[in-house]
Amino acid sequence: MPTPASPASDPSAASPASDPSAVSPAFPASADGTAAPSQSSASPRVAIVTGGSRGIGRRTVARLAADGYAVVVGYAGNQVEAEAAAKEAVTNGGRAITVRADVADEHAVAALFDAAEAEFGGVDVVVHAAGRMHLAPIAELDLAVLDDLHRTNVRGTFVVVQQAARRVRPGGAVVTFSTSVVGLAFPGYGAYAAGKGAVEALTLILARELRGRDVTANTVAPGPTATDLFLDGKDEETIARLAAQPPLERLGTPADIAEVVAFLASPAGHWINGQVIRANGGII
Repeated sequence: MPTPASPASDPSAASPASDPSAVSPAFPASADGTAAPSQSSASPRVAIVTGGSRGIGRRTVARLAADGYAVVVGYAGNQVEAEAAAKEAVTNGGRAITVRADVADEHAVAALFDAAEAEFGGVDVVVHAAGRMHLAPIAELDLAVLDDLHRTNVRGTFVVVQQAARRVRPGGAVVTFSTSVVGLAFPGYGAYAAGKGAVEALTLILARELRGRDVTANTVAPGPTATDLFLDGKDEETIARLAAQPPLERLGTPADIAEVVAFLASPAGHWINGQVIRANGGII
């Protein structure tokens, strides 16, 4: 039997997703320990969010929970942050479990989907927000780094959407993540943008292959967004320069992007399919 989620003293020592101990069950109470409101007789829509412990993924977990989703918070290693995201989801009115999974490991990802189906009865929405970034000129990039980057960003996306294609229920949605840098072509982003270009192509083809299933597939391509992934390694001058480039003259926020994802996941956004949505304040 799964045990209630609790912060781990060493997140790197958490069990892999194939181990049932890596699955933290739905929180039956709100974050302050009081009883959560009972669910209605109708089953809630169920969303899996990979990369759900931080940044855009974490904000998406909270946003979908506010819409009443039951959310599976997928994470790679930071159990403490994943469980905090799940508790926040409960506070926002949803239900949540956390599951550790390496997105490039097909067995771990299958276990992630198994956990969603076992706990909540199915999967309606998959938001694949897990990813890595490494910046370097093409001439200087270590090919081992390239392999690691593409293992997460390309293979990982393929593995996740492969399971989504097999399991998402009619009326559902798959949302992947690219970057507006595919169009902006900033120097130093060659390896990262190349992987995200692959994500865009893969998602468009997935949308075509899902014909007859009543399931959409779209890619969200943020511009410069104030996440740890984006801010890491950049000095204040660089950040200010990038923030000034969009006509709206600021960086995006995780909340900006989560709103786009929530719309694509909702029935209201269901007519949008096979698209790359550049959510970037007009930078390109």
